Amino acid sequence: MRKDYKTTKGYGEHEIIISKSRFICYVDRAETEEEALSFIEKIKKKHPNATHNCSCYLIGEHNHIQKANDDGEPSGTAGVPMLEVLKKQGLQDTVVVVTRYFGGIKLGGGGLIRAYGKSTTEGIQAAQVVERKLHHVMKVAIDYTWLGKVENEVRGSHYTLRDIQYTDGVELYVFVLKNEEEAFIHWLTELTNGQATITCVEKHFVEFVIS
Repeated sequence: MRKDYKTTKGYGEHEIIISKSRFICYVDRAETEEEALSFIEKIKKKHPNATHNCSCYLIGEHNHIQKANDDGEPSGTAGVPMLEVLKKQGLQDTVVVVTRYFGGIKLGGGGLIRAYGKSTTEGIQAAQVVERKLHHVMKVAIDYTWLGKVENEVRGSHYTLRDIQYTDGVELYVFVLKNEEEAFIHWLTELTNGQATITCVEKHFVEFVIS
């Protein structure tokens, strides 16, 4: 499983006007190439009469899937600048489409690169960026007599309580950052005088909005 990484929170769109041309940026998360291609096709169907629907995507832990498409703009002036924005921001699993309606004024190569780059940057801002941090879900099994104290201490800590299940005893499920498992176990063991049974049940990414 990959380590912590940045991606978009989800869908976002943003429009700007540059020299009378409309640039509409659409951004979404895509964890497979199939998802990225499906998103691009959806936007193309939404704007069948657009002058251009340029696109790019960056997918995988090591960005092993990356594509850029100029869709009729001069080579290297649209898809590649868009892709470079994703790389500079350190994003993964992200797809972008910038739809352009030509306004009658030619921008030139440099102008196009700046326009598509700006549109992508502002589209990403609209979608928001999150950091996905790998956590371990720790199960804390205790007797009911310990519930009040343990729940209060966990809620007051930097750990995140995901769920509480009530059976013959009580099971608290807590998000613990990767590499903090031993400290968490030691803390709960001290807190309960060794009366808690603590196990890691799964790994899970937790998202934090960073912009």
